[in-house]
Amino acid sequence: MIRALGGVFDRWARRWMPDPMLFAILLTFITFILALIFADHGPFQLIKDWYKGFWALLTFGMQMCLILVTGHALATSPIVRKGIEKLAEIPKHQTGAIALVALTAAIASWINWGLGIIVGALMAREVGRSGHLRNIPMHYPLLGAAGYAGFLTWHGGLSASAPLLVATKGHFLEKQIGIIPTSETLFSPMNIVITLALLVVIPLTCMLMAPKKKEEIVTIVDINPELVEKEEVAAIPRDKMVPADRIENSRAISLIIGIAGLTYVVYYFGTKGFKLNLNIVNFTFLMVGIILQGTPSTYLRAVREGVTAGAGIIVQFPFYAGIMGMMKFSGLVAVIAGWFVTISTPTTYPVFAFLSAGIVNLFVPSGGGQVAVQGPIMIEAAKELSFSINKTMMAIAYGDEWTNMLQPFWALALLGITRLKAREIVGYTMVVLVVSAIVFILGLLLLPA
Repeated sequence: MIRALGGVFDRWARRWMPDPMLFAILLTFITFILALIFADHGPFQLIKDWYKGFWALLTFGMQMCLILVTGHALATSPIVRKGIEKLAEIPKHQTGAIALVALTAAIASWINWGLGIIVGALMAREVGRSGHLRNIPMHYPLLGAAGYAGFLTWHGGLSASAPLLVATKGHFLEKQIGIIPTSETLFSPMNIVITLALLVVIPLTCMLMAPKKKEEIVTIVDINPELVEKEEVAAIPRDKMVPADRIENSRAISLIIGIAGLTYVVYYFGTKGFKLNLNIVNFTFLMVGIILQGTPSTYLRAVREGVTAGAGIIVQFPFYAGIMGMMKFSGLVAVIAGWFVTISTPTTYPVFAFLSAGIVNLFVPSGGGQVAVQGPIMIEAAKELSFSINKTMMAIAYGDEWTNMLQPFWALALLGITRLKAREIVGYTMVVLVVSAIVFILGLLLLPA
């Protein structure tokens, strides 16, 4: 059944799924039309709302770019990269390879969403390459989909935007809900159980979609023969280095700055406890990455590669911020959230909060950005229903990560590394979307916050 469903969704996606940039533009048009119908702003006012939103999330956008870049630099450091290569040699057959990619990506995404995307991409590529070299047929698009499906754990993990945002002093909802520590969101019994369930369900679902017929398998060389070639980094001989080269390739400099940075990280957690926020997560990964990359030059090279892999994010993020602007300033997001709130009861509210967040995420694929536009409405509704604020925030977080399996925005870096197209993986991740909905809904209904 899962395999058949994967085939149906895969055929649909290959025929109808547009390029991620075009997807963003089409969503802009759809948002504009919906706002005209359901909100009270006219066409010119909506264009003004769109432009106003375009630049509303530059700070948050920079934080997101840093998560991606620092995650990439850490994941491509020699020790981590070597670990990925060793892991890639473990599977002896296709289903085991798919499960390994999905599980590794899911664990890495829980640690850090940027790390998860890069590790998932590198695992998919390296496992596909290893399979080719060992003459083990592996369906490369499904390996890529498994690498992205692991991303489904990120908003219940250590780099989760919404829970970290409300755990940070001075956040925009502080007057309404105060500071909510991560012990009541990320480390709540509900989130722990749901995350563990996802670590089982995601790999299993991906495994069950593996094609059995050899003619259905598209290998890595069918996508791009260059992907199986070993990457070599040119090094300048020591005797030909000028003083500037020696400074750029100095391990001492990286070690000194890295240790200085980690000294502050130890101080931070020692004095504030395990209070995570976007800034400390970025800072920690930056310093660890600098140490593990070895020299300033190798770290900068890794950063350049990370920026290249995430180029689409840099361009598309303002478009999604513009969509957010139309939804927020026209009141459309309140209308959508209101539809679900009006049919909610204290029992069903977390499910409808989850579903509404999933719909909003298609238009605003940013956890922090989504909380900015949807959070106030859902918080007020939770108060009126005397429902847990903590559980409400996690329901929004789950909805945000859930429809990423349909929304290709965050797959851009993975697509750049694997050389796959969005339409080649989305059909499979849509199956993961359907199956994971059961986990989220049951967890929200049955488990304590």
